[in-house]
Amino acid sequence: MDWLKELLKTAGIADNQVETIVANAVKEAPKHVVPKAKYNDLSTAKNSLETQLSERDTQLTDLQKQAKGNGELENTIKELQEANKLAATKHQEELEASKIESAIDLEFTAAKARNLTAAKALLNREGLSLDKDGKTVIGLADRVKALVEGEETKFVFDSTETVITGTKPGGQPSGGDSPVDTSKMTYSQMVAYQQANPETKL
Repeated sequence: MDWLKELLKTAGIADNQVETIVANAVKEAPKHVVPKAKYNDLSTAKNSLETQLSERDTQLTDLQKQAKGNGELENTIKELQEANKLAATKHQEELEASKIESAIDLEFTAAKARNLTAAKALLNREGLSLDKDGKTVIGLADRVKALVEGEETKFVFDSTETVITGTKPGGQPSGGDSPVDTSKMTYSQMVAYQQANPETKL
């Protein structure tokens, strides 16, 4: 984390504050950042799998040319080609799901989610997909914004406008300018609230 220390010092942060910030960053980083070594391993595995699939396609195409006239062998080759296509499709789906999950983590982190797991539990994932460039999840930003601003969900995010200090009987908080009525929450919202505010009793 020496690079982070240098950046903070360059920004004019006091040395005693730098140490605290770096210590917190080291503690929180594993929850939000994939270690470089793991990323490299996953990237290598992905590239290797794609190469293998491509090589198999080429080999089967060449073999198919040689097998003309041999009905049984031609059928076997067709079955192998179909299996290869299914494997490629599954790989693509898994890759897209991984990209979407990473984008969700980043979006909630940027929105200052108090608890990533709790916040993600509230997200409606139906219909989420990557754009044609495969870089942006269509509609994700709007859905997260709705959760940040929603009266029954904004408690999951850090905000200067919402201060939750506990609950009173009946589900009303004991403090804060934006009370949260837990009696109107869905089960997933109640779970998320409890995870984001473990000191409260519902």
